[in-house]
Amino acid sequence: QVQLVESGGGLVQPGGSLRLSCAASGTIFTIDTMGWFRQAPGKSRELVATIRISGYTNYADSVKGRFTISRDNTKNTVYLQMNGLKPEDTAVYYCNADLKRWYRQNYQNYWGQGTQVTVSS
Repeated sequence: QVQLVESGGGLVQPGGSLRLSCAASGTIFTIDTMGWFRQAPGKSRELVATIRISGYTNYADSVKGRFTISRDNTKNTVYLQMNGLKPEDTAVYYCNADLKRWYRQNYQNYWGQGTQVTVSS
C-alpha cells in the first residue's frame, strides 16, 4: 500500500506565500517523477510543476518565477514553495508520483487526496 499525504494548504492573501508538502509512505523502492497538479472549480486538472529524481524540473508557464518545486529523496517528500500568490491560484492542489514498490515492478502512478489553497483578501 502506498499513500501520498499533502499538507500546507490554507487561506492566504494575494501576494502571500504558502509551502505545500507531500510525503509518500508505504513499500517504496524508488520514486522517479514527483509533482503537483491543481484543479479549480469548473476547470480541468492541470500541471503545476514536476521534478525528476535527477532534479530536473518543469513548470507551468503561469507559475514560473513564483513557485519552486523541490524534493527530499531521503524522506520521499516533495515540496512546493508558492510565492506571489494570486486569486487565480485558488484550487485544490494534488500531489502525484511515479514510483516502483519493488525492483522488478513497472512504474505506477499515484495521487494524493488534495489540499485546498485559497487566495483571497
